[in-house]
Amino acid sequence: MSTRRDFIKALPAAGAAFSIASSFVAEESAARTQRDPPSAGHFHPNGKPPSTFTREVLRQAGAGLPFADDKDFEEQRRGLIAPMTEMTIMADAGHVAWDMQQFRFLDEQDAFDSVHPSLVRISRLNNNYGLYEVVPGIYQVRGFDLSDLTIVRGKSGWIVFDPLVSQETARAAWTLFQTHVGRGRQISAVIYSHTHGDHWGGVRGILDEEDVRSGRVPVIAPAGFMAHTVAENVYAGNAMNRRLFYQYGLLLPSDPHGYVGQGLGQRVSAGTSGLIAPTRHVEQPIEEFEVDGLRMVFQSTPNTEAPREMNTYLPEWKALWMAENVIASLHNIYTLRGAQVRDPLNWSKYINEALYRFGFEAEVMFASHHWPRWSNARIQEVLRAQRDLYAHMNNQVLHLANRGVTINEIHTVYEVPRSLQQKWYCRGYHGSPEHNSRGVIQCYLGFWDCNPATLVPLAPSESAPLYVEMMGGADAILSRGRHLHDEGKYLLAQEIVNKLVQAEPQNRAAKDLLADIFEQIGYQQENPGLRNSFLAGAYELRSGIPEGETANSSSPDVVRAMSTELFLNFLAIRMDSRMAEEMRFTINLITPDNGERFVVELENATLTSIAGFQSERPDLTLTINRSDLEQTMVGAKTLEAQIADGTAQVQGDASILARLAATMVDFDPRFEILPGTKARGVSRPVHAEAYQVAPGRPAVE
Repeated sequence: MSTRRDFIKALPAAGAAFSIASSFVAEESAARTQRDPPSAGHFHPNGKPPSTFTREVLRQAGAGLPFADDKDFEEQRRGLIAPMTEMTIMADAGHVAWDMQQFRFLDEQDAFDSVHPSLVRISRLNNNYGLYEVVPGIYQVRGFDLSDLTIVRGKSGWIVFDPLVSQETARAAWTLFQTHVGRGRQISAVIYSHTHGDHWGGVRGILDEEDVRSGRVPVIAPAGFMAHTVAENVYAGNAMNRRLFYQYGLLLPSDPHGYVGQGLGQRVSAGTSGLIAPTRHVEQPIEEFEVDGLRMVFQSTPNTEAPREMNTYLPEWKALWMAENVIASLHNIYTLRGAQVRDPLNWSKYINEALYRFGFEAEVMFASHHWPRWSNARIQEVLRAQRDLYAHMNNQVLHLANRGVTINEIHTVYEVPRSLQQKWYCRGYHGSPEHNSRGVIQCYLGFWDCNPATLVPLAPSESAPLYVEMMGGADAILSRGRHLHDEGKYLLAQEIVNKLVQAEPQNRAAKDLLADIFEQIGYQQENPGLRNSFLAGAYELRSGIPEGETANSSSPDVVRAMSTELFLNFLAIRMDSRMAEEMRFTINLITPDNGERFVVELENATLTSIAGFQSERPDLTLTINRSDLEQTMVGAKTLEAQIADGTAQVQGDASILARLAATMVDFDPRFEILPGTKARGVSRPVHAEAYQVAPGRPAVE
C-alpha cells in the first residue's frame, strides 16, 4: 500500500539515509522446531552451538595465522596517557550512545569456539579505550566510536581531524583530552578527511557553529565534499539503511554467538549526528598551506575509500595522516550496505604516491581508525603491502575474468597472495576477498556472467516452486538439507533449503533449518560484515523483522545540505510511477534568495527537472526562498502552511501539488529481505510498495 502525503512534507531520511538504531522491539515467533537443544548461554532461545565441523574450520584457520607477530599489540598500547574509566556515554536524548562494557567479554578468555580467531584478535585490539599520544603534539582518543578522534597542536589552539559519528561521543572524547592535555586551549580548526559520516557527524559536540561563521575556526575538507556527502546517502538511502541491519549486525547483541565488533572499530555510536559545512576546500591534487600556523601538505585521493578523500602530511613532525585509505585491514571495494563500487587500482596508485611523496621521510603514520605505525621502515612496509593488496586484487581478478572466470565464480578462485595473508593489516576485517573480488568484476563488467540463462532470470519467488517440485517437495528438501547440515556441508545445504524458504515463506521448519545453516556459516567467518550478515539472517528467520520504533537520529544539517537539484531528484525516486500514468504538467520553481530556477516536468510517468531554465507556458509557478524550502525539507513546516501564510507564492493550477503528492511514497526501513519474516498482519511487500519512513544518519565507512 502507499501512503499519501504532501510531496514536500518532511523528508527525514532524504539527506541522512541510515537508521542506526540503539534498540529494537522484537516479537519472537511462537512456533519453533528445535531439532537440537539451544546453546548454553546463547542469546536466542533457538540458537545453536558451533558444530564439530565449524570448530574444526576455526581450529584450522587459527593454525595458519601468524600469531607470533604481535607488533600490532605493541603499537596499539604505545602512548597511552589516560584510559577512559566510564564504560558508557549517554546520549542527550537519554539513551545510551556508547557502551564499551559489552565488549569486555572478549578479554575474559583466550578463545571462542563460535568466533574466528582472527576476528577475536582484531576485536581485542579495538578494545583500546582512552587518550593516546602519537608523538608530542599529536594525540588520539580511541574506542569512543567506530572511528578515532585525532587532535594536533597548532600555533594558537588545537586542530581536530575527523570528529566521530555522534556529538555525545565527540564531546566525551574532547573532555578526556582537555582533562589531561588540552588545558583550556580551544579548537582552532577542524579537518574532515572524507565524506563518510563517522568522520564529521560529531562536530557539533566540539565546535560552536558561530565560531565557524565568524571565521575564527576554519572547517577544511576535500573539494566536492558536500555534494558527495549528501548524494551518497540519498538516492538508495532506504535500501542502504535496511542492508545496514545485516552488515553492521544491528539486531545482534554483543556476544560470542552474536556481534563481536565491526573490524574498523567496535560499533557505530547511537547519539546525535550533525554537520557544519566546510569553509575551505582542498582543490588541487597536492595543495600546501598553513592551518593555525602549522604547515600541512594535502594529497587529494578522489574515488578511493570514499568519493572524496584526502591524506595529509605534517612535515614538522614527519607525520603522515592516511585518513581511511590505509588502515589495519583490507577495506571494501564493494561494501555490503551498498554504495558505488570503488576503484582498487586507483586506490593502489594513490597509496603508492603517498609512499613516494612522503613515505621515505615520515617517522609516524596514523589514520582515522586503529592505531599508528612508528619508524620509517614500518611505514614503508605497511604502505607497500597495502598498495600491493589493492593492486593485486584489481589485476588478478581481471586476469581471471579475462580467462573466463565469472562474477559468480571469482570468489571461489581468487586468493590474496600468501605473503600478504601473513600480514595482519592485510586481513579482511572490513572488506573480504570474497565480496571484494566480485566487486572488481562488477566495476568492470557488471552483474551478468554472460550465460543467457541468467540474463533475464525469474524472481526467486517465481523460480523456487519449480525447484521444490523437481526436488520432490518440502519433505525431501528438508531431509536432504538436514543431512547436508549434519555433514557440515553448509553451503550446499543453504543452496537447497533457501529454495524451499523462497517457495514456502511460512514453512517454519524450513526457516529454522536455514537459520541453523546460516548460523554455522556465520560462526566461520573472519570478516565481521559476512559474519553479521549470516547471523542477522538467522535472527530474522527465527524472530521476524522487529517492529517498534527506531531511534530518531535524523540530521537536519545533512538534509539542509541537499542542493535543490538533489532534493528534486530524490522526489523523482519517491514517486510511484504507476500512480502517475495519466498525469502531465510543468512547474516553474523559483528560489529568489539564491537565484535558482528550475523546470519540473511530469510526463511519461517520469518526474524530471532541469536547473537554469523556465518554461514559457508552465501549468504552475511556485516561488519560495531556498531558506524557506529548507524548513519544508527538514519537516519543520509543510508547503501547504507556507502557501497559506504567504511565505510561498503560487500562480496557476495549485491542485497539481496535491496530485503530485498522491504519487509520493515513504520507504519502509524494515522491508522484507528473507521471505516470511514480516510481522503478521502486514502484507508481504513487493519491492515498489512503501510504508513509513524512518529517519536515519549518514553513511559510515
